[in-house]
Amino acid sequence: MRVERSGDLEPGHVRVRTIYSGVSAGTELTAYRGTNPYLSRQWDTERRLFVEGHTHAYPLAGWGYQEVGEVVEAAPDVTDPPVGSLVWGVWGHREEAVLPAGKLAGHVIPPGADPIAGVFARVGAIALNAVHAADIHLGDQVAIFGQGVIGLLATRLAQLSGARVVAAEGIPARLELAKAFGAAETFDILTGSCAEFVRKRISGADTAIELSGNVRGLHEAIRTVRQGGRVVAAGFYQGDAMGLRLGEEFHHNQVQLVSSQIGGVASWLSHRWDVERLQRTFMELVHRGEVDVLRLVTHVMPADDASAAFELLDHHAAEVLQLVFRFGETP
Repeated sequence: MRVERSGDLEPGHVRVRTIYSGVSAGTELTAYRGTNPYLSRQWDTERRLFVEGHTHAYPLAGWGYQEVGEVVEAAPDVTDPPVGSLVWGVWGHREEAVLPAGKLAGHVIPPGADPIAGVFARVGAIALNAVHAADIHLGDQVAIFGQGVIGLLATRLAQLSGARVVAAEGIPARLELAKAFGAAETFDILTGSCAEFVRKRISGADTAIELSGNVRGLHEAIRTVRQGGRVVAAGFYQGDAMGLRLGEEFHHNQVQLVSSQIGGVASWLSHRWDVERLQRTFMELVHRGEVDVLRLVTHVMPADDASAAFELLDHHAAEVLQLVFRFGETP
């Protein structure tokens, strides 16, 4: 574990002591396994191109996905968020962080709410971003591939948006959870073709959201939608796209293929939505009881056990949904 000096408290800033830090079983595992493109290619932010070089190198400093902590100190000019409040945000797997108070505006966890729910703000925003990119309308038939944490949240959000969802996954326990999260039907991808399953009932899904990060899943999602249908590729695909045959259904059915990534919202919504609004909207749904994130937490482990945690994710991924690091004593 990397040891860093505590940051100085500057005007307009607060010191937050971490309680929980959520682990991404997708993005962070790619860094653990060495398949993340940032480790072998350099991301040119101005040209928005991957070029020769590398963006990140080991050890990865500040890696982390979503954190929850207590405001333990505030600069004299800060009144919001107040000292003692619990907040969610992104500051990495570290015991504490000094952050601009403005970055935590609207991020206070309501009294009585379980603070661990705050680790879902970012993954919830990813799911909501994908649902927005799918442009779902009341009565749409939607297939969602991958029922990990983000897939299950997308299933619930699509159902709340008025869709009839078919959830596709190869782990039986996750298919059962998908029903609880609003899926009208489920399909075990180990038993055959989801595309053929869907087309026996309807002429194809209006939209498919692919969240497994598996290229074969993306190909099957393309096969599943009807002519002119849309596929939202929201998974983090690694390596070459072996098995993605674009000369077949994609070409013959004029399928729309749209990328969804948390670095930005769908272009046609960018005048109204941003990532901050996605996160706040999702957390409002959680606090109103419309999305039950707590049942997705399967493992809470001390941050000192990070090595064992990533080994668990690497070798026993089917047993884990949301893994959370715990820092210090919970309030």
